[in-house]
Amino acid sequence: MAITGSGSLATILFLFMFQASLLKGAAQEPVVSQNLVTDNVSVVEGEMAIISCRVKDNDDSVIQLLNPSRQTIYFRDMRPLKDARFQIVNFSDNELRVSLSNVSLSDEGRYVCQLYSDPPQEAYADITVLVPPGNPIIEARDEVLSEGNETEMTCTAMSSKPAATIRWMKGDKELPGKPKVELTYDKMYTVTSRLTFTVSKEDDGVPVSCIVDHPAVKDFQAQKYLEVQYKPEVKILVEFPPGLTREGENLELTCHAKGKPQPQRVNWVKVDDDVPSHAVITGGDLYIENLNKSYNGTYRCVASNTVGESFDDYILYVYDTAPSTEPAAHDSRAGEGAPRTVDHAVIGGVVAVVVFAMLCLLIVLGRYFARHKGTYFTHEAKGADDAADADTAIINAEGGHTNSDEKKEYYI
Repeated sequence: MAITGSGSLATILFLFMFQASLLKGAAQEPVVSQNLVTDNVSVVEGEMAIISCRVKDNDDSVIQLLNPSRQTIYFRDMRPLKDARFQIVNFSDNELRVSLSNVSLSDEGRYVCQLYSDPPQEAYADITVLVPPGNPIIEARDEVLSEGNETEMTCTAMSSKPAATIRWMKGDKELPGKPKVELTYDKMYTVTSRLTFTVSKEDDGVPVSCIVDHPAVKDFQAQKYLEVQYKPEVKILVEFPPGLTREGENLELTCHAKGKPQPQRVNWVKVDDDVPSHAVITGGDLYIENLNKSYNGTYRCVASNTVGESFDDYILYVYDTAPSTEPAAHDSRAGEGAPRTVDHAVIGGVVAVVVFAMLCLLIVLGRYFARHKGTYFTHEAKGADDAADADTAIINAEGGHTNSDEKKEYYI
């Protein structure tokens, strides 16, 4: 143990006397007491740590600070240890606060606050040194990808303490990686995370980020942008005519094809037939003059690149020359070029009205016949027509001739 500076003779004598008193009471084991408190410290390598020994109720006992090897760093406000990185920040009867600058891994360990009371009291402050990882390194197995293919990326965070954690983000979506942690010879940790995923054309130009989480650093990440090639997207546009295609008119179609890489070829074909001989094809444009019904069919634009081939169809149906009242214009796209059919809804409505009228007529006739059909009898005496007067006819009728004829009347 060495005294800094020239150190006065009085100080040396005081220390020797104090050490003698310690030897005298060495049989007494120090105790951990709530009266003496301190705090654990986490510090990034190269930065400053603060150790504070605090006494709640001091009876003029001496406070000192020891290093993990139990060497005295500070005795009251005196520093016997020759290490200028330790500096006193505050000293009073109730606190001894010491700073340690430029912390290194060798400074890690348990520091002891001692209060020389009867019995002696101790409190322990553990210093943990954090070592941030180096810049993350992100690597891709494939520099250029094709849609639908699987790729793999790795991200490495080297030489940290404690071990870092690695997260993956593709755009704003988090993806799961498979981490592997290795302990190196210098007791540092190297973490490698492996990410496997399938790409689509929407991933082209999207960043993939490797984010490193560690208590010593914030916002630590590396990024790589995806380059994804995909087969063409094809779309046919009708430039002319704006409405129905009719005999004698011209037809102009334009084929738009976009892909990565850009399509090298754009071809026009007619499905199950040949393109009319006088049709003009210029790049992605198809032009046919003087349409007639023999040109009806499906015209296909085919585009291809190194990734694949795609197409779009246009169904041509040539109508007769325009009548006085032209039906509403429409785009003769695939599946839409057939002649218009009769409106079935109108026919159905007419049939329904006729059926309803017939049902009403049958109901009326049925009720009429039910009410007016019947038979009734009159029992007039035979020969009543020959009676001299009405009274004679009535008397004859009341006689009840059994052989009198029944007269029937029918009402229709």
